[in-house]
Amino acid sequence: LTSAYYAGFLVGTYAIPRLTHRIGHIRTFAFCTALLAVVVLVQALDPAYRVWIVLRVLQGLLLVGLYAVIESWLNAAANPAHRSSVFAVYMMVNLGASAVAQQFLRIRGEGFVLFCVVAILFCAASLPVVATRQPQPHLRSVPQVQIRRLFRLAPTALVSAFTSGLVLGAFWGLLPLYAAARGLGVEGIGTYMSVAIAGGVVLQWPLGRFSDRIDRRLALSLISVIAALVALANLLLPAAGGAAAMVAIFLFGGMSFTLYPIAVAHLVDYVHSDELLSASSTVLLVNGVGSAVGPLAAGALMNMVSPQLLFVWFAVLDGMLATYAFYRFIHRKREVTPDDNFVPLVNTTPGSLDLHSTRGC
Repeated sequence: LTSAYYAGFLVGTYAIPRLTHRIGHIRTFAFCTALLAVVVLVQALDPAYRVWIVLRVLQGLLLVGLYAVIESWLNAAANPAHRSSVFAVYMMVNLGASAVAQQFLRIRGEGFVLFCVVAILFCAASLPVVATRQPQPHLRSVPQVQIRRLFRLAPTALVSAFTSGLVLGAFWGLLPLYAAARGLGVEGIGTYMSVAIAGGVVLQWPLGRFSDRIDRRLALSLISVIAALVALANLLLPAAGGAAAMVAIFLFGGMSFTLYPIAVAHLVDYVHSDELLSASSTVLLVNGVGSAVGPLAAGALMNMVSPQLLFVWFAVLDGMLATYAFYRFIHRKREVTPDDNFVPLVNTTPGSLDLHSTRGC
């Protein structure tokens, strides 16, 4: 079922930009939320495995549609100087909702009740978007941005997005198993996960502001170093449920959940405004591939050696990202000599996004 979800996720990164170009951001968002509500209700009506496989593919496709529309709209409207801060708020809301959603399992009643609640929430999500008076981003065209071109423009962004997928895919899928192997019960596992998510919520804003004030490559490198050190610290802690372990997982979640939004902000600094939607979808594709590969690779290591290998996986990936991002930071800095009296930019400066936002986006 998880693989089916990611299959739809990957298909959506290609299909959604074309749909958005045809009917616009607002109608695309409304279409995806309405169809998601239908899919959730059908899941409750027919629990057959084959039916759920198809429905999970649709869920992956439609959810990536929501993410692509939201993120491309935010990118178009945000001032480049504050883009990471804007994405920090977005991630805080996203992660906060994820934390609250864990409590929905406490809802009593027949199984159909929870599906109805989710369907209602999807319908409610479309209301402020459909009712807004703000004009949607204007798309003159939707050029398909190739991964190769984006890698030439901002390689650190794509590497960071992929690494974030490798880390967080394993985080969501395997951290509960790791906690169970360390002796935590069901309630302890829930608390452990909630503390990690809370770290992501609390640290999004300060780290986003921090990355707005310095080179984003340097910010990614520093955050990854801290994440790697905290991951290694988890290996030395005697118990997963102790106070020290909770502090460590709080910090790890805080660092890990900020990598993707900062990577997106870094990428958008280098793409043309007309390419925002396609670029956002491409980054989601890269992140989705990492999210699909991460649990498989890390899970294989845990099965072959020990559950402790999960945090070794985290530490190695974060350490590699820190090294690469710092190398890119030094490499770009060396391109400008002290005698230069201008800053070399790529084809389109971030100022084009300001012009884009003045058109009401």
